[in-house]
Amino acid sequence: MDTGNQFYLYGMHPVADAVRQGRNFEKILFKKGLEGEQFRALLDEVTSRGIPHQFVPGEKLNALVKGAHQGVIAYLAQIAYVPFEEMVENSLSRKANPIFLVLDGVSDVRNLGAIARSAECAGVDGIVVPAKGSAAINADAVKTSAGALLRVPTARVANLRVAMYYFRDSDFQIVAASEKAEDTMYDVNFRKPTVIVMGSEGKGISDPVLSLCTVGARIPMVGETGSLNVSVAAAVVLFEAVRQRI
Repeated sequence: MDTGNQFYLYGMHPVADAVRQGRNFEKILFKKGLEGEQFRALLDEVTSRGIPHQFVPGEKLNALVKGAHQGVIAYLAQIAYVPFEEMVENSLSRKANPIFLVLDGVSDVRNLGAIARSAECAGVDGIVVPAKGSAAINADAVKTSAGALLRVPTARVANLRVAMYYFRDSDFQIVAASEKAEDTMYDVNFRKPTVIVMGSEGKGISDPVLSLCTVGARIPMVGETGSLNVSVAAAVVLFEAVRQRI
């Protein structure tokens, strides 16, 4: 079913069939207190496949669906996520100095779409988002990205720290884009294999992720406003990388 900006399934059998077929999901909502053999089998399958899910009050499900949802509603992903390690290895096999973008908790759909649009224009090789705490890649995000989310490989990972360790082991420099950094973005050599990390709209880069970054980069600012919108900041940093690389 299409709600205008989300596609979803509901009911135990349709959702279980889609899970077994390997469909990509943004998230699955289960009713709190749900019991039964069929539910437990579905939950085990969802958990084993690493599909984002949460338990919500039955009233929320009733408000979303007027039919017999049986305590489960599944939102289908609007893009085909790619396996993280495969995305990195494919890029390394194609070019010497790929560039990736990690979004640590960017929660606004339109910010995510705008960032993806800038990333595609800047030639980014892939975007990495966490399975939890990130904006849904729905029709609004795809529209805001001007279709870039359909063209830039995007990986969704259960744990950003694991992805960061993988990047480090693959000899990437990991650049934390933060107004708290000592060095400016002009001090960073973006010609190397590079990962640029952008933080959430409110809190910036989380401490566990920041601790694994190898370089800090701030955008020099002369006005009184303390920071830029995350989508604007991402564009500024990305196109400094473009400037250096061309």
